[in-house]
Formats: sequence, structure tokens, C-alpha cells
Amino acid sequence: MIRSLALILIPLVVITIIFTNTPAEHPVKEVDWKPVLAKAREEAPFEVLAPENLPNGWRATRVNWVPQGKPYLNGEASPRNLWQIGFLTPDDAFIDLNQGDVSPQEMVDQQSRDGTADGSSVVGGKTWQRLISPDGRSRSLVLTNPNSTVVVTADLPYEALEAYASTLSSGA
Repeated sequence: MIRSLALILIPLVVITIIFTNTPAEHPVKEVDWKPVLAKAREEAPFEVLAPENLPNGWRATRVNWVPQGKPYLNGEASPRNLWQIGFLTPDDAFIDLNQGDVSPQEMVDQQSRDGTADGSSVVGGKTWQRLISPDGRSRSLVLTNPNSTVVVTADLPYEALEAYASTLSSGA
């Protein structure tokens, strides 16, 4: 009986050790987003927005610039010129910015998780549409310009999204 118990417990202990992860074992991988931003600003047919003067502790974890027609998800051609940047806040909340120029409603629906209208916010003198996901968890701010649409999304209150949106600049 003891042998049988050992035969069961030893693999369980090994599996537990292998699959038990702590955050220290998997640190957040930060990305250098400034070179990608420079390229996007050089190539995009719209003014590319990016944050300036973020508080200490914000970490960029995702950045993409995909020109229209170039491979994107699953190797398929991107339907739009697409700029994306995502940050982790000091509290480890992910905040995402997506900016594109073609088929904006498709991008808004995808990024807002099919969000529905929830009022508006005025940031920097511009009116952003508020969207909330069906489960009430994610909130988005959407700014529609003549040449592009910007979507800022996070599982945070609108005030946090507004604070982030207030840091966005075209660098011009």
C-alpha cells in the first residue's frame, strides 16, 4: 500500500513543482516602443498618438505598427494601417491604445469587446465616446478623427482612461 501511495504522490509532487508559477519566475517582458513609434509616425497617413510623460512605474509590454496590407494576425493582411501600444500601470492593470484608419467600427467593436455606448468624456478639449463591455468589466474611450480612430481600453474606471488619454500626443 505504501508503494502504491508513493507511485501516486511522487508524480503529483513533480507535476505541482513544474506547473506552479510565481510572478518572480515569469517577469513582465518590457518592450522598447520608441523606435516602433518613430517608424509609425514616419509611415502612417495619420497623426500617430502616443503617451508622453507617463508617471514612473508604467511599463510598455506591447507595441505594433502594421501598414495596411502587411501580414498581421495569423499572417493575414491588415485591413488598416494600425498602431498599437499597451502598458501595464504600476498596479499591473493593462491599458491598450489602438489607432487605425480603415473600417473603424470593426476595430472599435473588437477592441471594446463589443462595447455599448455609455456617455462621453471630454479630454483635452476633444469629446471621446465611452463604451462599456457587455460584462461591465472593460471600458473604452473612442476618439474619431477625420483620418483615424483611436480606442483606449482597460479594465479600469473611465477616470483612469481619461488620465491616460490626456497624455496622448502626436509629437507635432
